[in-house]
Amino acid sequence: MTFSEENYLKSIYSLQKESPKGVSTNDLAQYLESKPASVTEMIKKLNDKDLVVYQPYQGVLLNKNGEAIALKVIRKHRLWETFLAQKLDFSWDEIHDVAEQLEHIKSDKLIHELDRFLGYPKHDPHGDPIPDEQGNITKVEKKRVSQLVVGEIGTCVGVNDTSSSFLQFLDQQNIKLGTVIEVLHLQEFDKSMTVKIDKRELILSQIATENIYVQI
Repeated sequence: MTFSEENYLKSIYSLQKESPKGVSTNDLAQYLESKPASVTEMIKKLNDKDLVVYQPYQGVLLNKNGEAIALKVIRKHRLWETFLAQKLDFSWDEIHDVAEQLEHIKSDKLIHELDRFLGYPKHDPHGDPIPDEQGNITKVEKKRVSQLVVGEIGTCVGVNDTSSSFLQFLDQQNIKLGTVIEVLHLQEFDKSMTVKIDKRELILSQIATENIYVQI
């Protein structure tokens, strides 16, 4: 497997949760910031390797082989993020890009020992569950802040957007894993929300509330 092929499988895995009937070429191209023609070519390669199920004009989904590889890459990525944050004091807006490079290391022994060294963590610094060695992954019951109604209270358990700019924004607002968020008001015009955090009120845009996960 090339780095690019692994990235494609990981991306399809992420997108098919929202598109269980098939991930479109355009959606995958947008997610990967690539051209649709290049995406179609790669999908055909993955199909030839028996890693995806692809039907033109219907979309692509991982088969069992592809999903196993995707979960293995995701496991490595999230373990490396945990190591960088816990042991090297990287901030949560720095770890993603570095883990993107480290996730392609092939040594199973290294990843096994990394997991043991970290104490077999269940979640990464962004709140995402870490698959075990067999590819089992614990599902976390969560909602986006945008799905809450006025008066509901949730605890931040993760984010959908792991870009540096968004995570830096959350740091500026003092929002992190474990932060309690109460919805005080919904602005119908632009779907922004007034929320209460640590006895202070602030307004979050719809983009922000769509990308913060909470447990009720």
